[in-house]
Amino acid sequence: MQCQICKKAGMTGNNVSHSNRHTKTRFKANVHKQTIVLGGKVQRVKICSRCLRTLHKPPRNRDRAGV
Repeated sequence: MQCQICKKAGMTGNNVSHSNRHTKTRFKANVHKQTIVLGGKVQRVKICSRCLRTLHKPPRNRDRAGV
């Protein structure tokens, strides 16, 4: 699966055993199906945990720019 906001997807790599044998593995993105408000509309999206946490983050105070 892929995050519909940041386009994060899985990666490939190696499992390395104690004897240093390498076997291919797949690291999947932590993607969840969530119902969120995007652009004033309620949408059901596949979103990664990082984007979900960022959406719940309070907006920055832009009145004090440069301070």
